[in-house]
Amino acid sequence: MFQRDFAKVLGLRASLVVNSGSSANLVALSALTSRTLADRALQPGDEVITVAAGFPTTVNPILQNGLVPVFVDIELPHYNAIPSAIEAAIGPKTKAIILAHTLGSPFDAAALSRLARNHGLWLIEDCCDALGSKIGDKNAGTFGDIATFSFYPAHHITMGEGGAVATDNLDLKRIMESFRDWGRDCWCPTGTDNTCGKRFDWKLGELPAGYDHKYTYSHAGYNLKATDLQAAVGLAQLPRLSEFVSARRRNFNRLHVGLKGLEEFLILPAGLAGTVPSWFGFPLTVRSGRNFNREMLTRFLESKKIATRLLFGGNLIKQPYFAGRNYRVAGSLSCTDIVMRDAFWIGVYPGLTDEMIDFVVEQIHSFFSVR
Repeated sequence: MFQRDFAKVLGLRASLVVNSGSSANLVALSALTSRTLADRALQPGDEVITVAAGFPTTVNPILQNGLVPVFVDIELPHYNAIPSAIEAAIGPKTKAIILAHTLGSPFDAAALSRLARNHGLWLIEDCCDALGSKIGDKNAGTFGDIATFSFYPAHHITMGEGGAVATDNLDLKRIMESFRDWGRDCWCPTGTDNTCGKRFDWKLGELPAGYDHKYTYSHAGYNLKATDLQAAVGLAQLPRLSEFVSARRRNFNRLHVGLKGLEEFLILPAGLAGTVPSWFGFPLTVRSGRNFNREMLTRFLESKKIATRLLFGGNLIKQPYFAGRNYRVAGSLSCTDIVMRDAFWIGVYPGLTDEMIDFVVEQIHSFFSVR
């Protein structure tokens, strides 16, 4: 029921529930390696364009499938890559693009969708932080070949843990279902047998003719399913999505108005023209060359019980686990390094009251007032 209703909310033909947003990215990227996609299947050594300023599990499925990440820079104040940077990074081995809509701030998915089609590339939209965001009058997640979502507790709706992949392409839906469900070739729902009408009539691989289709595997898959209990929580959350998104935007706007007078010290966030973000957080970048830095500000805020978070991995290629990895950088990552060094974000969670938001604004002002 959740899969059906979630796809309807997005305006897509199909969605599949998985156990996390990270698993959603793994399923989405792995699906593009399926040999059923013939000459469009991703092969080891092929390149996938992405950004280094983000969450590791947007990038990790590239590595896990033997592919090569190609990193492009982002821009402030929207914290996304722009289409011209993506286009400049395309090389003879480039086969796909996977990008996240950063903290709910959408990248120009309409332009990137056209770019991907023109170059014969796959496009995956990581919407794990961006459920409810729009580009024009369309939902984020409806421009690419596959969209991914997370229902972790901090996100726009939650199952406690959980995630989803969504697509308009029913061939990709079936491939992703296979990768999610152990890699099996059979597409019968749980508790159902012989949907194809020839369960014992298949001849696949080098198995004997008639081998039970329920135990025939066409992909090197996983068990990444969520549970009915999680989906039930999601069904209770889904009707409240617009309420949650409105509250996040309201909290974001209250912070933005309250901090407007501090722009000589801070770069305030803004969405790209033509987008309507569904904000996951309120990113701030501390301007350099002053008698303070990000660490001083975040330590101060934490001392006031105002939680802060960095923009995930900062520059992923400088993370310990990336040492010795095979990757390519297209152009400079100068803005990515600024984010790594100077950016952080604070919450816009719907449960925050006006009084709480005002307290955050007051404390940030007090930090700069003595400097």
